[in-house]
Amino acid sequence: MAHVPSPQIAFAAKDEPATTATVVVHVNFGVYTGREATLAEIDRLAASLLDRVPHVTVVSEVRHEIDRHSEAAVHQIRIEVPPHESEVRPEQLESWLLDEAERWARRCLAERSAAAV
Repeated sequence: MAHVPSPQIAFAAKDEPATTATVVVHVNFGVYTGREATLAEIDRLAASLLDRVPHVTVVSEVRHEIDRHSEAAVHQIRIEVPPHESEVRPEQLESWLLDEAERWARRCLAERSAAAV
């Protein structure tokens, strides 16, 4: 029987237009939880990230993908870490952010899923 990997919740934004952010990570929060992130959950995410970076922007958004045959709305969290003086290279920071975002989303799912609300 083939091993099926667990779905990737967080991913790095490689194809976004250049911004002032060194690292941008997206979290497909709504796909896995069936709901939007609460303010308390976003605050908890930001607090955990501030242990390692001096500034972070967390954007909670609903993305709408629409064509003539279908429509989908997905709740996403976008994490942006601007350049800062650090000994950590951007690719190391990106890897750490991805791990933190995955852990955070899985904790949120375990604590409160749409089915439990």
